[in-house]
Amino acid sequence: MNKLPSKREQDSVAALVHQTGPSKDAVCWLKGSTLDVFLSPGRLVRVGETHPGEARDGVIARLHRAEGSYEIEALDPATVLVNRKATTTQLLKHGDMIEFGDAGPLSRFRLYHRDKPVRKSIGDILSDGFVYLRVSRRPLIQRLGWAFGGLVRRLMRETTLLFRLGVIVAISALVVLTYQQNRLNVLLQQRIERDATRLDSVSRALSRARKEALTPNDLKALRRDIGNRFSSYADRLKALEHRSEATARVVTESLPAVVFLQGAYGFREISSGRMLRNVVDEEGRPLNAPLGQPLLSLEGNGPVAERPFIGTGFVAGEKRVLITNRHVALPWENDASVEALAGQGLKPEMIKFIFYVPGSPEAVDVELFRASKNADLAALRFKNEDGPKNSLTLAAEPPAPGDEIIVMGYPTGLRSMLAQSGDAFIEELQTSGDTEFWSVAARLAQKRLIAPLASRGIVGQATPSAIVYDAETTHGGSGGPVLNIDGEVVAVNAAILPEYGGSNLGVPVSKVRLLLRGLGRLPSKSDN
Repeated sequence: MNKLPSKREQDSVAALVHQTGPSKDAVCWLKGSTLDVFLSPGRLVRVGETHPGEARDGVIARLHRAEGSYEIEALDPATVLVNRKATTTQLLKHGDMIEFGDAGPLSRFRLYHRDKPVRKSIGDILSDGFVYLRVSRRPLIQRLGWAFGGLVRRLMRETTLLFRLGVIVAISALVVLTYQQNRLNVLLQQRIERDATRLDSVSRALSRARKEALTPNDLKALRRDIGNRFSSYADRLKALEHRSEATARVVTESLPAVVFLQGAYGFREISSGRMLRNVVDEEGRPLNAPLGQPLLSLEGNGPVAERPFIGTGFVAGEKRVLITNRHVALPWENDASVEALAGQGLKPEMIKFIFYVPGSPEAVDVELFRASKNADLAALRFKNEDGPKNSLTLAAEPPAPGDEIIVMGYPTGLRSMLAQSGDAFIEELQTSGDTEFWSVAARLAQKRLIAPLASRGIVGQATPSAIVYDAETTHGGSGGPVLNIDGEVVAVNAAILPEYGGSNLGVPVSKVRLLLRGLGRLPSKSDN
């Protein structure tokens, strides 16, 4: 008597889902207690009921209903594999992969509950793909191709429309997010590069300032050259005094009114008030960027990043206003990095501005009074003291071409004064090892070694806007007085024109008068 199916068997439905071969993607529902599995020469799998005593060609395996599933019986164990293992008989479980024949095809065994709809979940589809990769005996490249192609095809055909729309929306959102992220990355990179370029420009400026500062090697070079290049200014002064008694008198009388200007400025963030600083290590030593420039940051823990400068000034007018060039009083106007840093919310700020009077050991603080808007001129005032007692007289008339003039100032700044200081002073600096920008000037002042140099020349051209002459000067001499043979100021030394045979440019004295009159430091009748 036939055994009645159990409740578990009645509640479950089995199927073979063909993964490869001619029957690929086809589903063969299993019905009956005993079934034969046929494999045709063309690798077509077919399942049919078993008829006892009847010879049937092509039968490769037999399925027997058992325990709510099916037990597979291989008629030839070498040609039936379950999960890549050859088998004689084996109770099949949900998800088992069966390979019929030496070259397949592959079929997936599945069990479904009668009360639940038969649906393929995403997990099932993915699982089929992974199992195929693991079980198939094809070469790896072919397995990957088949698995991927089948995965895409089944996702497009066997999933719901809602799922497919969801995938499309998700992919679209991912594309948009990826584009936005890439765009943000590009903008961020551009900003980082801009900021790095701006800070790099400041670092380069500070690096140039470092190069201008004195080093022990510079002192050695100065000692070697003390009687040559820089001392030639002193030699010229002596020759000038010997050649002309009147010129010597002008130089001697004007010297106490010609001062050495020394200053430094930095950059402050407008929003937070923080200064741009050097980054230092744990021992307080400044750190450098890969190219050797100072490493700067608003969060820096070192001293404020200073951009030092030098120049010349002279006292003029009855109330003794200090006159110099606008580009000396506002040095950041010629700093190429200022405009770039302004875009980062930084503004230049004077940190320290002092001057030394020849023969005086003390520095005097000074500040900007007013800068001319149409000429390279500026007026400075003394912050805490009256300043020098001597002042220069302004000429009533401009010079004429061919007139002799004398330019006084501090060309090359500290270097020219060191060249005149003598070997003993330089040796003292070398011994101390202190060649810092401010310290060297203070030492020179203590030794009464700060004094301007003078050079004589001829006026080549005189116009209402400029005086051109050939007296020698260089960096550091800006803002110095240009005197006539009577010791009166006819111009303010402003620029060097090397392309015109070493000619120099001065701002006419009439411009100085206009500036002083605007300050109320000259009566209007004095403005001729």
